[in-house]
Amino acid sequence: MIEINVNRIEGDFGFEASDANGHAIQMDTSPESGGVNFGIRPMQVLLMGMGGCSGIDIVMILKKQRQVIDQFSMKIEGERESGNDPSLWQNVKIVFNLTGDIDIDKAERACELSMKKYCSVAETLRRGGTNLSWEVRVNAPAPKEI
Repeated sequence: MIEINVNRIEGDFGFEASDANGHAIQMDTSPESGGVNFGIRPMQVLLMGMGGCSGIDIVMILKKQRQVIDQFSMKIEGERESGNDPSLWQNVKIVFNLTGDIDIDKAERACELSMKKYCSVAETLRRGGTNLSWEVRVNAPAPKEI
């Protein structure tokens, strides 16, 4: 069993969640909803968790295949339902960016296995009706920030 403790520590809506090892994140609602920008929005934490979960899966799979990963990043974009309470994630897209001595076919397969089989957070979202999509880029130039 996992134990998480959540305590309100900043204003009305600023919470800190911590695990038994002392790792913590801060969460808050938007200023438009009365928050003070103290932390990450809880629904964003869910997407971050999916990124971490799938990233761990993908690195494990590629390491077993003796692929050399020099850099690994991902960009996650999400769109929530409008007009519903609760407002769930409707569409989520991940772009996996990998650099190194990596076979593109192996990278694509590792990402697919993570997103469709191993990542518990992705499966949780999918069961909630989220449309998940992804793109895999290997040794491609990083997209420019605008």
